[in-house]
Amino acid sequence: MDKPVDLPNIRIITVSGRIASGSTTLAHNISKVLGWRHIEGGEIFWEAVRSKMGVSEKDTNLRPDAEDEDFDRSLKHMLKTGKHLILETKLAGFNAQGIDGVFKVLVLCKDENGNDQTQIRIDRLVNREHLAITLAKDEVIQREKNDIEKWRRLYAPSDPNWTYWDEKYYDLVVNTYPHDKEETLRLVLPKLGYESEK
Repeated sequence: MDKPVDLPNIRIITVSGRIASGSTTLAHNISKVLGWRHIEGGEIFWEAVRSKMGVSEKDTNLRPDAEDEDFDRSLKHMLKTGKHLILETKLAGFNAQGIDGVFKVLVLCKDENGNDQTQIRIDRLVNREHLAITLAKDEVIQREKNDIEKWRRLYAPSDPNWTYWDEKYYDLVVNTYPHDKEETLRLVLPKLGYESEK
Protein backbone atom coordinates (compact mmCIF):
# COMPACT_ATOMS: atom_id res chain seq x y z
CA MET A 1 0.00 0.00 0.00
CA ASP A 2 1.14 3.53 -0.78
CA LYS A 3 2.28 5.79 2.01
CA PRO A 4 -0.67 7.51 3.74
CA VAL A 5 -1.29 11.11 2.73
CA ASP A 6 -0.37 13.64 5.42
CA LEU A 7 -2.87 16.43 5.97
CA PRO A 8 -2.03 19.73 7.67
CA ASN A 9 -2.97 19.57 11.37
CA ILE A 10 -5.21 16.50 10.96
CA ARG A 11 -4.36 13.10 12.48
CA ILE A 12 -7.85 11.63 12.51
CA ILE A 13 -11.05 12.26 10.59
CA THR A 14 -14.29 11.33 12.31
CA VAL A 15 -17.36 10.63 10.20
CA SER A 16 -20.72 10.55 11.97
CA GLY A 17 -24.25 10.40 10.66
CA ARG A 18 -27.71 9.04 11.20
CA ILE A 19 -28.41 5.49 9.99
CA ALA A 20 -28.08 5.20 6.18
CA SER A 21 -27.21 8.88 5.78
CA GLY A 22 -24.13 7.95 3.73
CA SER A 23 -21.46 8.10 6.45
CA THR A 24 -20.05 4.60 5.78
CA THR A 25 -19.73 5.24 2.04
CA LEU A 26 -18.05 8.60 2.62
CA ALA A 27 -15.63 7.21 5.24
CA HIS A 28 -14.70 4.34 2.92
CA ASN A 29 -14.10 6.68 -0.03
CA ILE A 30 -11.97 9.13 2.00
CA SER A 31 -9.97 6.15 3.25
CA LYS A 32 -9.26 5.00 -0.30
CA VAL A 33 -8.08 8.43 -1.43
CA LEU A 34 -5.88 9.16 1.60
CA GLY A 35 -4.63 5.62 2.24
CA TRP A 36 -5.83 5.94 5.85
CA ARG A 37 -7.30 3.08 7.85
CA HIS A 38 -11.10 3.11 8.08
CA ILE A 39 -12.41 1.88 11.43
CA GLU A 40 -16.16 1.40 11.72
CA GLY A 41 -16.34 1.63 15.48
CA GLY A 42 -20.00 0.78 15.81
CA GLU A 43 -19.52 -2.50 14.01
CA ILE A 44 -16.57 -3.48 16.24
CA PHE A 45 -18.53 -2.49 19.34
CA TRP A 46 -21.69 -4.32 18.33
CA GLU A 47 -19.84 -7.48 17.35
CA ALA A 48 -18.39 -7.62 20.86
CA VAL A 49 -21.77 -6.96 22.52
CA ARG A 50 -23.58 -9.45 20.31
CA SER A 51 -21.13 -12.23 21.06
CA LYS A 52 -21.15 -11.45 24.79
CA MET A 53 -24.84 -10.75 25.37
CA GLY A 54 -26.86 -11.80 22.33
CA VAL A 55 -28.45 -8.34 22.03
CA SER A 56 -29.44 -7.03 18.60
CA GLU A 57 -28.28 -3.62 17.34
CA LYS A 58 -31.68 -1.99 17.63
CA ASP A 59 -32.00 -2.99 21.31
CA THR A 60 -29.78 -0.21 22.64
CA ASN A 61 -32.04 0.05 25.68
CA LEU A 62 -31.23 -3.56 26.70
CA ARG A 63 -27.48 -2.96 26.70
CA PRO A 64 -25.87 -2.15 30.07
CA ASP A 65 -24.60 1.43 30.32
CA ALA A 66 -21.17 0.07 31.26
CA GLU A 67 -20.78 -1.27 27.71
CA ASP A 68 -21.31 2.21 26.25
CA GLU A 69 -18.99 3.79 28.79
CA ASP A 70 -16.22 1.25 28.10
CA PHE A 71 -16.56 1.81 24.37
CA ASP A 72 -16.40 5.59 24.81
CA ARG A 73 -13.20 5.29 26.84
CA SER A 74 -11.63 3.19 24.07
CA LEU A 75 -12.86 5.65 21.45
CA LYS A 76 -11.41 8.66 23.29
CA HIS A 77 -8.06 6.90 23.70
CA MET A 78 -8.00 6.24 19.94
CA LEU A 79 -8.95 9.87 19.23
CA LYS A 80 -6.11 11.15 21.42
CA THR A 81 -3.37 8.81 20.20
CA GLY A 82 -4.24 7.62 16.69
CA LYS A 83 -2.91 8.80 13.35
CA HIS A 84 -4.03 8.36 9.75
CA LEU A 85 -7.42 7.00 10.86
CA ILE A 86 -10.93 7.50 9.52
CA LEU A 87 -13.03 6.80 12.60
CA GLU A 88 -16.67 6.25 11.78
CA THR A 89 -19.14 6.01 14.64
CA LYS A 90 -22.23 7.98 15.55
CA LEU A 91 -20.60 9.46 18.67
CA ALA A 92 -17.07 9.94 17.28
CA GLY A 93 -17.51 13.65 16.56
CA PHE A 94 -19.23 14.28 19.88
CA ASN A 95 -16.49 12.40 21.75
CA ALA A 96 -13.76 14.30 19.89
CA GLN A 97 -14.72 17.70 21.32
CA GLY A 98 -11.58 19.53 22.49
CA ILE A 99 -9.13 16.91 21.13
CA ASP A 100 -6.42 18.37 18.87
CA GLY A 101 -5.76 17.04 15.39
CA VAL A 102 -9.26 15.64 14.80
CA PHE A 103 -11.42 16.85 11.91
CA LYS A 104 -15.09 16.09 12.53
CA VAL A 105 -17.48 15.44 9.63
CA LEU A 106 -21.25 15.09 9.98
CA VAL A 107 -23.26 13.44 7.20
CA LEU A 108 -26.95 14.33 6.88
CA CYS A 109 -29.73 13.49 4.42
CA LYS A 110 -32.04 16.52 4.49
CA ASP A 111 -34.21 18.26 1.93
CA GLU A 112 -33.99 21.96 1.04
CA ASN A 113 -36.27 22.79 3.98
CA GLY A 114 -33.99 21.05 6.47
CA ASN A 115 -36.25 18.02 6.98
CA ASP A 116 -34.57 14.66 7.55
CA GLN A 117 -35.37 12.30 4.68
CA THR A 118 -36.19 9.23 6.75
CA GLN A 119 -37.84 7.39 3.86
CA ILE A 120 -34.76 7.83 1.66
CA ARG A 121 -32.58 6.50 4.47
CA ILE A 122 -34.91 3.49 4.81
CA ASP A 123 -34.78 2.90 1.04
CA ARG A 124 -30.98 3.08 1.09
CA LEU A 125 -30.90 0.45 3.83
CA VAL A 126 -33.28 -1.80 1.87
CA ASN A 127 -31.03 -1.55 -1.20
CA ARG A 128 -27.71 -1.83 0.65
CA GLU A 129 -28.54 -4.62 3.09
CA HIS A 130 -31.29 -6.28 1.01
CA LEU A 131 -33.64 -5.99 3.98
CA ALA A 132 -37.41 -6.16 3.91
CA ILE A 133 -38.93 -2.68 4.24
CA THR A 134 -40.38 -3.49 7.68
CA LEU A 135 -36.95 -4.52 8.98
CA ALA A 136 -35.31 -1.44 7.47
CA LYS A 137 -37.93 0.82 9.11
CA ASP A 138 -37.32 -0.90 12.43
CA GLU A 139 -33.58 -0.38 12.03
CA VAL A 140 -33.82 3.31 11.11
CA ILE A 141 -36.69 4.42 13.34
CA GLN A 142 -36.61 2.12 16.38
CA ARG A 143 -32.85 1.81 16.70
CA GLU A 144 -32.36 5.55 16.33
CA LYS A 145 -35.01 6.20 19.00
CA ASN A 146 -33.37 3.70 21.40
CA ASP A 147 -29.89 5.15 20.73
CA ILE A 148 -30.97 8.73 21.38
CA GLU A 149 -32.94 7.91 24.52
CA LYS A 150 -29.97 6.08 26.03
CA TRP A 151 -27.36 8.66 24.99
CA ARG A 152 -29.45 11.58 26.22
CA ARG A 153 -29.66 9.90 29.59
CA LEU A 154 -25.90 9.23 29.66
CA TYR A 155 -24.50 12.41 28.11
CA ALA A 156 -27.11 15.16 28.32
CA PRO A 157 -29.65 14.40 31.07
CA SER A 158 -30.60 18.05 31.37
CA ASP A 159 -31.21 18.54 27.63
CA PRO A 160 -34.31 16.73 26.30
CA ASN A 161 -33.47 17.86 22.74
CA TRP A 162 -29.84 16.69 22.62
CA THR A 163 -28.70 14.83 19.49
CA TYR A 164 -25.27 13.75 18.33
CA TRP A 165 -26.10 15.23 14.91
CA ASP A 166 -26.21 18.77 16.32
CA GLU A 167 -24.07 20.69 13.82
CA LYS A 168 -22.23 22.60 16.58
CA TYR A 169 -20.09 19.52 17.25
CA TYR A 170 -18.63 19.34 13.73
CA ASP A 171 -16.06 21.06 11.53
CA LEU A 172 -17.92 20.16 8.34
CA VAL A 173 -21.53 19.21 7.61
CA VAL A 174 -22.26 17.50 4.29
CA ASN A 175 -25.71 16.68 2.94
CA THR A 176 -26.06 13.55 0.79
CA TYR A 177 -29.65 14.32 -0.25
CA PRO A 178 -28.71 16.48 -3.27
CA HIS A 179 -25.34 14.78 -3.96
CA ASP A 180 -24.26 11.31 -5.04
CA LYS A 181 -21.28 9.60 -3.41
CA GLU A 182 -18.73 10.99 -5.90
CA GLU A 183 -20.01 14.56 -5.50
CA THR A 184 -20.04 14.19 -1.72
CA LEU A 185 -16.39 13.07 -1.73
CA ARG A 186 -15.41 15.95 -4.02
CA LEU A 187 -17.05 18.38 -1.60
CA VAL A 188 -15.22 16.98 1.43
CA LEU A 189 -11.64 16.46 0.21
CA PRO A 190 -10.71 20.15 -0.28
CA LYS A 191 -12.10 20.94 3.19
CA LEU A 192 -9.60 18.45 4.63
CA GLY A 193 -6.74 20.28 2.91
CA TYR A 194 -6.29 17.52 0.34
CA GLU A 195 -5.19 18.61 -3.11
CA SER A 196 -5.53 16.02 -5.84
CA GLU A 197 -2.70 15.65 -8.30
CA LYS A 198 -3.97 16.78 -11.68
